[in-house]
Amino acid sequence: MAPKVVTSSLIPHPSSLKSAVLRLATAVGTILLLAVLNELLARVVAAGNLSGYSLRVLLNVGIAITMAASLNLINGIAGQFSLGHAGFMAVGAYTSAVLTLALGPRLATALPALGPDTPAGGMLLLGVAMAAGGAAAAVAGVAVGLPSLRLRGDYLAIVTLGFGQIIVAILLNIPAVGAAQGLTGIPALTNFFWVAVAAVGVIALSRNLVQSTHGLAFLAVREDEVAAEALGVDTTRTKVLAFVIGAFFAGVGGALFAHLQQFIQPRDFDFMLSIQFVVMVVLGGTGSITGATLAAIVLTVLPEVLRPVKEYRLILYSFLLIVMMLTRPQGIFGSREISLWGLFQRRRKEIEAPLG
Repeated sequence: MAPKVVTSSLIPHPSSLKSAVLRLATAVGTILLLAVLNELLARVVAAGNLSGYSLRVLLNVGIAITMAASLNLINGIAGQFSLGHAGFMAVGAYTSAVLTLALGPRLATALPALGPDTPAGGMLLLGVAMAAGGAAAAVAGVAVGLPSLRLRGDYLAIVTLGFGQIIVAILLNIPAVGAAQGLTGIPALTNFFWVAVAAVGVIALSRNLVQSTHGLAFLAVREDEVAAEALGVDTTRTKVLAFVIGAFFAGVGGALFAHLQQFIQPRDFDFMLSIQFVVMVVLGGTGSITGATLAAIVLTVLPEVLRPVKEYRLILYSFLLIVMMLTRPQGIFGSREISLWGLFQRRRKEIEAPLG
């Protein structure tokens, strides 16, 4: 009689272990590539081959991608309707700014090599500030998600809109963070590396989430919440998780925004900013990660392109949006995605077809 082979669920399957190692290697390689690109971009700017204005637009594009892709997690993938994304961004912006203003001088005194003015210290301080801003915004996401679990559609939108306005009203009445005058003296720490890490991170997380079992739960709640619950999906956990993840990256985007502008005030995060992020998601195609990314790029660059005709800029901007929504109501991509690996595979099959 052959001996029984005892297997343990604690031992990972070779294929899953290989996949985990591949993903880790991809993540490390991406971070190294972004670090190299950040250094090259800094040298290009220092040499005068790229203006500070162009760099600022590039950084704003990256922040817009982070905000649009994170809102797409809530509105597009999970099927909720949030109009309070600017509120999460405000929480992250103020939390990170207060942290750097309090921690920066202490680091400069205790460890001069890690002061905010040094490259290593600035990178480290901004990373900590982004994590803190994202965590604070995630807590706010739980605070919004839990009470509004029984709401959906327009009612949920009204609650999230109210949340955003409450955040602005609170910030307007806190003298410690500048109140209506705003918070000044924020160090200019935002750089290409951290902006790219945030943008690539939220895109990669969204893509992997959609292709996972958790992502299927998100899609089930989006299509029919009652049916999803009847099939055993924990709709409460799914909706709160969507708000937490989306709010976290909105807080990260707020931290990057604060350390790029160096001055923030509550009016920077009013409901019109939330509407702008919603427009990016809808224009790109609700639920499409590629569409949200492309729409964020277009809607951030377009006002700068129209700047020479500043008298008619807002008119042309609005006209183009109206034309787009009339001719393509489902958005640029609808619910489709563009995969570079998929394009590569398709091209390879086209080349190999005649040979076969």
